[in-house]
Amino acid sequence: MTSPASPLAGRSAFYRDDELVIQSHPLLAGAAVPRFGDTVGWDLNDVVHKAPHHPRSALRVLLHDLPGRWNLLARELAMLWLNPGHPAVLAAGVHLRTDPLSAMTVTERVAQLRPLAAFGAERRLPADLCEWNDDDLKAYVVIRQQTCEPGTMCNVVHVIKALHRLRAALTGGGLARDPWPGRSPNAVANQPIVAPLRTPAIPPQTWFPLIRNCSTYINVFAADIARASAYCDDLQTRLVTDIGGDQRLNVWLADPATTVPMRRARPGESGGSVAHLSVIARIIGVGPTFFRPGKPHGQSRRDAVAGLIVDGRCHPGLLPDLAMVTRPDGSRGPWHDSLGPRQIAIEQVMLRNACFVFTAALSMMRESELRMITKDAVIDYYGCPAVRSVRQKLDLDLPVKHWWITEPVAHAIALAGQLSRHGELTFASVTGARAGEGFASIAAIVDFINHINRWRHFSGLEEIPDGKVTPHMFRRTMAMLTRDFPGSEIAVGMQLKHVATRALANRVTGSYMDTDPSWAQHLDTAISDRRFDRLTELFNADTSGQRIGYGPGADRLREAFSTVRAQAEQLRDTGQARRGDIRVEHDLLRRTRISIRFGKLNHCTMNDDDPAGAKCLEGAITPAGHRGPLLDRCQPARCANSIIATEHIPIWTAERSSLHRLLDSGTLAANHRRRIESELTEVDHVLTRTGR
Repeated sequence: MTSPASPLAGRSAFYRDDELVIQSHPLLAGAAVPRFGDTVGWDLNDVVHKAPHHPRSALRVLLHDLPGRWNLLARELAMLWLNPGHPAVLAAGVHLRTDPLSAMTVTERVAQLRPLAAFGAERRLPADLCEWNDDDLKAYVVIRQQTCEPGTMCNVVHVIKALHRLRAALTGGGLARDPWPGRSPNAVANQPIVAPLRTPAIPPQTWFPLIRNCSTYINVFAADIARASAYCDDLQTRLVTDIGGDQRLNVWLADPATTVPMRRARPGESGGSVAHLSVIARIIGVGPTFFRPGKPHGQSRRDAVAGLIVDGRCHPGLLPDLAMVTRPDGSRGPWHDSLGPRQIAIEQVMLRNACFVFTAALSMMRESELRMITKDAVIDYYGCPAVRSVRQKLDLDLPVKHWWITEPVAHAIALAGQLSRHGELTFASVTGARAGEGFASIAAIVDFINHINRWRHFSGLEEIPDGKVTPHMFRRTMAMLTRDFPGSEIAVGMQLKHVATRALANRVTGSYMDTDPSWAQHLDTAISDRRFDRLTELFNADTSGQRIGYGPGADRLREAFSTVRAQAEQLRDTGQARRGDIRVEHDLLRRTRISIRFGKLNHCTMNDDDPAGAKCLEGAITPAGHRGPLLDRCQPARCANSIIATEHIPIWTAERSSLHRLLDSGTLAANHRRRIESELTEVDHVLTRTGR
């Protein structure tokens, strides 16, 4: 993508044609850096770092279709953005931020000059930008707004403003005026500085079967795929000779343990499956033509193999002992009908895709961070498994970040690393046909879903409804679940210990945690069920004589429990319930309207319809339509609705010790001492209720 400078492009007053275009970014080993005089384009692939999930086109600054002055203008702007500290830029009095823009951002911005140049040619505007007027540029923006998203329009406006702001460092100058003085690109493009999150959550009817299917692939099918792959590799290494082949075939046929590997029938072949003769040839060590009908004895050899099939001595694919599954029609059988060499390659890709989806869904990592996971990235971090990640955008020496994960996710990452053909990356190509970073995240998700739905009649996996699923949507959905799902655990058909707690420890933009209508009913039901489970635990503890808490709220709760037990006993006395059946009390408890909210520092028993005694509401201005307590005004020490449970006491005790240590330090200012003494008084009130 290089050529000598075009005479139509002109010479730059600031840069030599032989100057390297990358002077401020870390270079990759063996980088061949383009020169400023290259007027066709600058290919920055293998020159600077590129995130694996970005295509190579993202790092190609295309210049070939920019005529004359526009070509020089594009190269000078790119040089400015890539090297803001260049001596010629500083000498021109242009001072940009110290950090250069990423190569991908520069590529996107330079691309905005192409439609601008076409607009000027169509309107027959002057070649000199200084002669353009504001109305021309405003008309251009109006036209682009009809087809572009607000985010793209911000880039469009930013480039136009840069033509004015950077004019002192542009040969021939730029725009004489800013068409929108005093207004930011976001304001011109009607794009808020913090745009509302438009990424939808994955609906529950898609989320749960998708995660369960991934888990089945990782924990059930993976072992068979690995065994079949190893067996296939072993067959490929065996010596092949037709000499003595019939004798070896007869020995193989006579072995009572022999079963015939089968494959899917091709078009024109009768039956649903046929003998996999190429595999059988490898097993007995003969050439691929050994069973050919036109060869002497070829048909008789086929007939001998067919005899075993007639006797039922056959199995699908290479292995006779695949994992058994229950299929949608209720039948039981192996999960794959023909796990042969070709299908192994397909299933390895699907297993890699399952690992990617599972990790994306349950780690809350961004796509760029997922794709940067290396094979040695899973470590122990503060006693928990974590993924070590480096944000390699412009500086390879940036601090390491850690994402907490669960053991199942760590297992998925390790499995993907074993499949990967890349030297370092975990999620990459898994076949020799496309070694390296050959992996598209969205395509991987779509292919995995389509593969499951196509073969679920045999694999026994759950059907996944049609709908868009992207890596970004996993992050959005998991962030929402960590906020709303009861107990901070995600039920995916198996026990994933503290998966939401680990994910919540990872940083995420607040808007990602906004609720989604598609999950409303599911979460409401789950939260209600979890609240009842915890209420039942308190009821059972109270029934067995254990103390369930301290304070007026605990007294009222015990009275409600006593009433439930009395009603249950009355039902038993009248013969309406069997004695010894605890479910009677639990059924009554579910029907009894007991208001309780479980918390980390205390439980609240405030009745929304009768909030008497709620300290949090005293003197407070309640928002319109609000029901329930104001949690940020909670006063556990003084509220009549508060319950201090036994699990809360260690937290309050530790807080009292901490406050005493601060007061004993002797280094507090008077106002800080008064504030801590006030906090200590509240803590003492709480612990006094518990007798401590």
